[in-house]
Amino acid sequence: MSVIVTDSGFQPANDRTLPGLTEIEGATEVDLANTDDPEALRPYLDRLTLIRVAFPAFSDGRAFTVARRLRMAGYTGRLLALGPVIADQYAMIRRVGFDGAEIPDDLAQRQPEEQWKFRAAWTAHDYQSRLRA
Repeated sequence: MSVIVTDSGFQPANDRTLPGLTEIEGATEVDLANTDDPEALRPYLDRLTLIRVAFPAFSDGRAFTVARRLRMAGYTGRLLALGPVIADQYAMIRRVGFDGAEIPDDLAQRQPEEQWKFRAAWTAHDYQSRLRA
């Protein structure tokens, strides 16, 4: 099982495996690896409602770039980080365009909802905004 993390807290996730990049024909939801080229999804962006981008480890940041490139290509649907993302990364996840994260249950137990909600005001903790004020 897994947990969806958003600015409002935890929600249970549906346990499912979505089609990957090679199975995109006819799909409205897709899982991407952090090594997939998001440009391959450009013809399908208008019909995709959910894209989950895999983080194989919290220390592997390539999915941040994938998310940013998807948003820059015009994707407006739901975008989730998938995998062992930690609460300390939540602000960056939101800044690059993710709507939230889908994390494993064991991680949700180690880093409870309060830790994630503390970081939900991610725009208030942006140092550049503080410098401009």
